[in-house]
Amino acid sequence: MVTDVVPSLGIVIVAAGSGTRLGHPEPKAFVSLAGRSLLERSLATVLSLAEPATVVVVAPASHRQQARDIAQRIGGAVRDHILVVEGGATRQASVARGIAALPADCDAVLVHDAARALQPVAVFERVLARVRTGQEGVVPVMPIVDTVARRDDEGRVIGHVERAELATVQTPQGFPAAAFRAAHDAATAEHTDDQSLFAAGGRTVVIVDGDAHGFKITTPWDLRRAELLLESERPRLRTGIGIDVHAYDEAAPMWLGGLYWPDEPGLAGHSDGDAISHAVCDALLSAAGLGDIGSRFGVDDPRFADARGAVFLSATVELVRTAGFEIVNVAVQVVARRPRFSPRRHEVEALLTGLLGAPVSVAATTSDGLGFTGRGEGVTAVATALLSA
Repeated sequence: MVTDVVPSLGIVIVAAGSGTRLGHPEPKAFVSLAGRSLLERSLATVLSLAEPATVVVVAPASHRQQARDIAQRIGGAVRDHILVVEGGATRQASVARGIAALPADCDAVLVHDAARALQPVAVFERVLARVRTGQEGVVPVMPIVDTVARRDDEGRVIGHVERAELATVQTPQGFPAAAFRAAHDAATAEHTDDQSLFAAGGRTVVIVDGDAHGFKITTPWDLRRAELLLESERPRLRTGIGIDVHAYDEAAPMWLGGLYWPDEPGLAGHSDGDAISHAVCDALLSAAGLGDIGSRFGVDDPRFADARGAVFLSATVELVRTAGFEIVNVAVQVVARRPRFSPRRHEVEALLTGLLGAPVSVAATTSDGLGFTGRGEGVTAVATALLSA
């Protein structure tokens, strides 16, 4: 979104309902869903739209300031384009107050229930694109897959309805702004949603595909369903830590972080003694639950005698990915008096990032003369890794 123009799109988020059936003391839109209120989640989706918009939140009088606080926090650089108004006695009255607060030159309006907090932004985009093509109302719908029966007052089935002709209606619902305002001005009866009010005056309403995530959170069961959906779609993250220590060996070449360091004492070890690469391997294996570098690439294995750190890293990456994980990032802390690390830090980071296919950051410090690193006897490297499944 940008702030130097007045958007031609207006969005009304209806958040004024009491939510009695949800069983919470606060209004429904302010109930937490996995750490964020339903209103926060709906606002975040709206602000993800490609087209700039003026957004009006319709909130209960008791929570108007809380809604403003949420809008300021979520809005960031476009917070001045988010308004908060007090709701009315009915949903229809609340929507009327919302559209009254929009700029007069808005040419399209979307109305969305905050209770449909998981509706994907793609549905908003579909509704808006269809509104832009004509002067029709647009609603997202989901097909009915269950058999639908008609019943009488005694609870007896008296027939069935052809379900191919039916669909459940979701939000956001979109309208040409001028026609939508006129429909509200002309309304003489209460309507349960916006498309029925729009159609009451003989105006056309068309449909686009909705999404299963766009269900309305009304009961505790709905709230728990939404929580489980978020949990199932959240990446499974694993962390690991690795540490490697090597003494200096004046007779060996120095390999550290995958690079050769001329004019520096090498590091003693079965392979090249590359403490950074070995610590990274241990961190990755730890995060994936695959043991450690010693158990995977033991000193008795001739394939890894004098092997460079890159060999261990490539083999570890293959093990981690075969186990179903992707590397998110790795961070390394080196503790040593030698070599002087800062001139080649970015070179090491670039090399390791290329080998792992994920961001690697490396920092270096000394131990202020304490311990074996402080006495200049060797190098310690500590690595942490983050994996996703």
